[in-house]
Amino acid sequence: MLDGLRQFIADIVSPTAHDQRVFDDTGYRLAATALLIHVLSIDGEPSPVEKRKLHSLIESRFGLDPGTADQLIASATLIEGEAVDLYHFTSVIMRSVDEAGRLRIVEMMWELVYADGQVSEFEDNVVWRAADLLGVSSRDRLDLKHRVAARQPAAASGT
Repeated sequence: MLDGLRQFIADIVSPTAHDQRVFDDTGYRLAATALLIHVLSIDGEPSPVEKRKLHSLIESRFGLDPGTADQLIASATLIEGEAVDLYHFTSVIMRSVDEAGRLRIVEMMWELVYADGQVSEFEDNVVWRAADLLGVSSRDRLDLKHRVAARQPAAASGT
């Protein structure tokens, strides 16, 4: 179980691993997707709506075709299942992504949280912890939450 995570970290820091990376040359997409899967599954089995939202976000935000997005999600699901905390993902993202990119990742987390129309305290808490580890301020995190909530249909706002 831990061997997969060790290999993931070794691949990211290895100077030659960047040439073999399937999805990008930094691993941040894999780490971000694993973080999104963690958010998605924190309150139980993801619904079909949540799974579709994840695919949509991965394809549109990372500019991937459906097949590549499926591969990324499958790899990230394995990595997420072996992780012991959020730091493994957020540390990769912090090294690879600027502030605007980290804000987009937090926004993606909120979009997943609101996908089923309900915000659980577990989801709210995991976004708070991840945002904190990503260096996103409480103010920015809450602004993003309200912005995403405002885009939801009135009956599904869940706030």
